[in-house]
Amino acid sequence: MVDVEKETTLQFAPFQSAVDEGFWHRLSSLKLNKLGLDESPIPITGYFAPRSHRQVSNHLTLLAESLPTESSEQSSVPERSRGNRNRCSVPGILYNTNTYEGFQALDKQSLLKAEAKKIWEDIHSGKAEEDSTILLRFLVISFADLKKWSFHYWFAFPALMLDPPATLVTLKPATHWFSLEEAESLTAACNEWRNLSSTTDIPFFLVSVDSNSITTVRRLIDFEDCQSNGHKVLFGFYDPCHLPNNPGWPLRNFLLYIHVRWGLEKVPFLCYRENRGFADLGQSLVGEALISNSQGWKNNHNMPNAVGWESNRGRKVPRFISLANTMDPTRLAISAADLNLKLMRWRALPSLNLDLLSSARCLLLGAGTLGCQVARMLMAWGVRKITLLDSGKVAMSNPLRQSLYTLDDCLNGGEYKVTAAVESLKRIFPAVEAEGVVMAIPMPGHPVPCQEENSVIEYCRRLQNLIDSHDAIFLLTDTRESRWLPSLLCASANKITITAALGFDSFLVMRHGAGPLSSNHDIKAEALTDLSAQMGSVSLDDNGRRQRLGCYFCNDVVAPVDSTANRTLDQQCTVTRPGLAPIASSLAVELLVGILHHPSGIFTKAEFANSTDSSSTEQPLGILPHQIRGSLSQFSQMILVGHASTSCTACSSIVVSEYHKRGMEFILEAINHPTYLEDLTGLTELMKSAASFELDWDNDDDECVEI
Repeated sequence: MVDVEKETTLQFAPFQSAVDEGFWHRLSSLKLNKLGLDESPIPITGYFAPRSHRQVSNHLTLLAESLPTESSEQSSVPERSRGNRNRCSVPGILYNTNTYEGFQALDKQSLLKAEAKKIWEDIHSGKAEEDSTILLRFLVISFADLKKWSFHYWFAFPALMLDPPATLVTLKPATHWFSLEEAESLTAACNEWRNLSSTTDIPFFLVSVDSNSITTVRRLIDFEDCQSNGHKVLFGFYDPCHLPNNPGWPLRNFLLYIHVRWGLEKVPFLCYRENRGFADLGQSLVGEALISNSQGWKNNHNMPNAVGWESNRGRKVPRFISLANTMDPTRLAISAADLNLKLMRWRALPSLNLDLLSSARCLLLGAGTLGCQVARMLMAWGVRKITLLDSGKVAMSNPLRQSLYTLDDCLNGGEYKVTAAVESLKRIFPAVEAEGVVMAIPMPGHPVPCQEENSVIEYCRRLQNLIDSHDAIFLLTDTRESRWLPSLLCASANKITITAALGFDSFLVMRHGAGPLSSNHDIKAEALTDLSAQMGSVSLDDNGRRQRLGCYFCNDVVAPVDSTANRTLDQQCTVTRPGLAPIASSLAVELLVGILHHPSGIFTKAEFANSTDSSSTEQPLGILPHQIRGSLSQFSQMILVGHASTSCTACSSIVVSEYHKRGMEFILEAINHPTYLEDLTGLTELMKSAASFELDWDNDDDECVEI
């Protein structure tokens, strides 16, 4: 370090910026969850401290807490932490654009001038004397590419230019300027100033030296008192710069403030620097700047020009950072998975409730062609809790149509489907909470030997527990009879139930109506934190007057029986056109999302497009139909409604009531005796009546009536 005694133009070491990764993470979250398309400026807070290492300058740093929280108002200034010696808070403003083109098109000179004008006005209004940190106002412009986790940004530290420039009269180490007694006193005073929580983060101050070499550090507001006492006064500031022959950037606006506020032309200053948290007068600098008299600055309207855009390796260009390679893969996957859903809320679907979807617990009965597709569609909608139930193993014919399996899953006799499916789901999205249950569903028409009754009862109870612990159940099994027990249990528990069934070139997707005893269900007694309770707590104002929607079995006039016996190979396998399952699976998941977002939930009546029903209000996601039947051969789709049947073998009140009374005994009887359900529901009598009904035909052609 050399002493400067010859007058030269005063040169300042530019401020340097640093951005913590946490800042970008919070900005991304704020952009996705709150700001959306809003490009309004965002108040932020930067942090800096005096230089603390001899060979490294301190940076102005942005941290996660530099941004407002998602719960606060966008225009609110982040709460500034006080009393932290390592964090002197500085107010700033952030302009984050929606597109890279918008970032490039920003009028940087106008933005810089606008921030400089705020500093200029604060100097003239006296506000800078009350809060000197506003002399360090800064500006950041940015573009956040949330798809690639990359960020373009550019800092500006507005500095009002002295014209003509200030002249440096002298600059030397503080130990060369102060006497030994003054230096010892100043060191103690600075350490005390920095140790007090009320003053430690005040970056501009006065150094007052009396005739007895006693040095004190005081606030700027005390300048007149110091002068009237005949004290020697220096203007001190926290200097982030480590260079031996240049003061740091904060001195630029400080000199202008001193000249405008008190009219001084010769300004003695102290560049205060530290070493390991304590005053270091050997590295701190004392200098004197000469400012030419500029009367025009007394006028608030004659604002000086401003500079301050940060250089990037010597060039005036923005900086760029990509966090994709440094992020935890699971965290990155979660962020990317939610991106499309959060973008929906910006413009297309502001009412989309992602918390509702991510907390929904879905049970998929069947892990075949439909089960694989439904699981993937659920994940795409943000559902994170998925349970698959199936007893089969992966066969060589499965991977081509069942998207969660590969050839490796077929080897050595085949992996259990649910085990392979869960592993596949976690490979696709590590954050999914997937579980597999290897279990066969007891079915009517498949009698149970006495020695196996206990195990079948255990299966039934396990299935009942699974249905009770989930919010939505998908019936995706191959056979009609395998859907009976889940339909009964879902009707009993009043669960959201969705069926998807395939023919060769046709499909059925439907939502089951509420259970027959739902109006008597004491919903309010359940915990509101449970999604099932939330869905059940929907108003039942007209549930008693409106006919319930039917289940999968409501249109049948026979009980479910064994549909696999005496079948050829093509009848035993689910032979369908390959494009059918993805269509049906997607519609099934869309039905669930619609139910979860509809105010009436499971009690929503069947809705149709262009309905004339004045009481029906189309929701943001569209209508909520009861049944969707489609045909690939005709490339057609129909929306139908089927009301609950009082003779239904699965959801009628008589069947559900009998199940409540007799429990597992009732289920075993339904499984072992094919006609039991028909007798119980009155279908047997109905079929007898239909068989005995005769028509008399009149053969007189002349009396034919056109119908």
